[in-house]
Amino acid sequence: MEQPKVTPQAVADHGLSEQEYQKIIEILGREPNFTELGVFSVMWSEHCSYKNSIALLKTLPRDGEALLSKAGEENAGVVDIGGGLAVVFKIESHNHPSAVEPYQGAATGVGGILRDIFTMGARPIASLNSLRFGLPENPRVRYLVDGVVRGIGDYGNSFGVPTVAGETYFDDAYTGNPLINAMAVGIAKADGLVSGKIAGIGNAVMIVGSKTGRDGIHGATFASEELSEKSEEKRPSVQIGDPFTEKLLLEATLEIIREDLVIGVQDMGAAGITCSCSEMSFRGGAGVTIDIDRVPIRESEMTPYEILLSESQERMLVCVKKGREEDVRRIFEKWELNSTIIGESNDSGIFKVRLDGETVVDIPSDALALGGRTPVYHRETKKPAYIDKLSKIDLKDYAVNRDFNRDLLTMLAAPNICDKSWVYNQYDSMVRTNTAVGPGSDAAVIRVRKTSKALAFATDCNGRYCYLNPRQGAMLAVSEAARNIVCSGGRPVAITNCLNFGNPYKPEIYYGFAEAVAGMGDACRVFGTPVTGGNVSFYNEDPDRAVFPTPTVGMLGIIENVSQITTQWFKEDGDFIYLIGETKEELGASEYLHTIFGKNIGPVPDLDLDFEKRMQDTLLEAIQAGLIKSAHDCSDGGLAVALAECCISNREHLIGGTVHIDDNIRPDCLLFGETQSRAVVTVAESDAESLVELCARNDIPVSAIGTVGGDRLKINDLTDVSLGQMEKAYYESLPAILERVTR
Repeated sequence: MEQPKVTPQAVADHGLSEQEYQKIIEILGREPNFTELGVFSVMWSEHCSYKNSIALLKTLPRDGEALLSKAGEENAGVVDIGGGLAVVFKIESHNHPSAVEPYQGAATGVGGILRDIFTMGARPIASLNSLRFGLPENPRVRYLVDGVVRGIGDYGNSFGVPTVAGETYFDDAYTGNPLINAMAVGIAKADGLVSGKIAGIGNAVMIVGSKTGRDGIHGATFASEELSEKSEEKRPSVQIGDPFTEKLLLEATLEIIREDLVIGVQDMGAAGITCSCSEMSFRGGAGVTIDIDRVPIRESEMTPYEILLSESQERMLVCVKKGREEDVRRIFEKWELNSTIIGESNDSGIFKVRLDGETVVDIPSDALALGGRTPVYHRETKKPAYIDKLSKIDLKDYAVNRDFNRDLLTMLAAPNICDKSWVYNQYDSMVRTNTAVGPGSDAAVIRVRKTSKALAFATDCNGRYCYLNPRQGAMLAVSEAARNIVCSGGRPVAITNCLNFGNPYKPEIYYGFAEAVAGMGDACRVFGTPVTGGNVSFYNEDPDRAVFPTPTVGMLGIIENVSQITTQWFKEDGDFIYLIGETKEELGASEYLHTIFGKNIGPVPDLDLDFEKRMQDTLLEAIQAGLIKSAHDCSDGGLAVALAECCISNREHLIGGTVHIDDNIRPDCLLFGETQSRAVVTVAESDAESLVELCARNDIPVSAIGTVGGDRLKINDLTDVSLGQMEKAYYESLPAILERVTR
């Protein structure tokens, strides 16, 4: 096969530096051919190699007594939940594809993360997402929102997995580069998991699922560069998804794992066959030789370069136990799917590709796989000048003699606060009938069948906090995720993360990344929630700006008994309302300043990690003791918004409250300041004394602030608004904007 010549321009076009190209020559002992150049290009891209992040990622806590695999060892994190069961979970980004083709970009993001779960032998039980867009008044933003939400909904609904939780934020920082982070959770028998590896000598390597086309070629490289006006030309780098084929692939894959026919299985995601072959063989300490002309293709005259780099969806690579090839083929035939032997394992340590017997790729697997000889960089950091400038705030500049009734209604209607059911009602949250708490409370809760346990999940990150103070912002993201889990009755166990940042070659951007990783590590060590894996997404920039640093946290919690499941809304007239934690005179970095005054300014809320952990432990103890009837964390929008949400977030049972707080602080800080380590809870009158005693025993501040009942929310003499006013502001504002979609 005659291949194009490798020139300096070709090297540059493939996103490789001259230094990297010289390293390739050193590894091979020769110059690469054009196909090999493409292979190195995708495997050494940021998306696959983590070359600018892996050194820092290794500083995160990755060990825990419940973990069955360390971060990076497998396709997803695995946590032992007892009773012979394990939970498999992971979050990843699909930002760039969604920016240029929102429907397919989001849909294939969901498909890819689901495959990471069931390739390990776990049946997916839940899907979550974390979405960030520009301001919804922008017509193109509305187009992106529409496409992304439909893509997520159509794929998940067709596949048959409930989408149970997530978050949707709007800020000008995400206008040109939305963030689409998809998370999936599965459950399996702890002794029934399978690794993503090729091992042994003479074991067949099969490609199963869909045929290979030209969609998604160089998708990994596309995800490793900034968006520009030319990005629209790269629509071919966006894959096309088919959820119905994926459902068949799920069942067939779980069946071959259940029948113990395989050594290893891996999804063909970024970099397709190339990534699967090189990573699986490296992980298994083996080599692999494939005959590229055996790969089933759906387009004529595809070259080895195109076949190797294609990211066509719904495909897997399977290393089959010797002598079980026909059994695997029989199962895939039953599910009407392709299964073709394309090669076999050996002990060479080489990833070799042949075409008609002629070798077209001959590269050591460890030169391509994460953890091998891929480049590792330590980038320069520089603290952005704006951080010190924006961290200062003088509260005297903000009037306190305001109409706080109007401010509260404005806050409830703000895009980052208001009800997001316009989004999540397009997702099926109840399929498979295990959903105990769906979207709309602090965390989602899924029952574990045939046990008394349940699992709680949350995704969290405040990009504005991380913009103003990336280390503190990341700590707060972990803390809030844990608080949401605890408020739902769960014990935080582990996290997965999706770290969304701009160009790592810019020192100010890399400073934010390094600080966020450090803050996340600090918080995870205190909460005992190791990082099981995840994703780094750099180059989230458009020609005008970089996105806010957004280290999204996906957290798993365990609820020991379903009787302890707790929701955020008030339950009954006469219940006592308590505030656990203290309110400080803080207003910096708040949604209030952003929404009412148009300012992203001020120091982010203070955080004492040890106190936060003790507060959460105390709250969980109260829930497990049966004292708590509702619990809701105070976060975006502060105490007033939290109380309003307690009144109206269960639309079938709106209920008011009368609150009086003896705090000698500014009224705007009292109502809308975002002091951390706080939760609003309700208890029956008969349990009030027990709650106070428990908090006192653990040295956690708690105060009785009011009672549930009536048709209004009254807070001191500051606010007095009806349930109807709050309901209208909270539920009707976002649809009024988003349903005016401009295509």
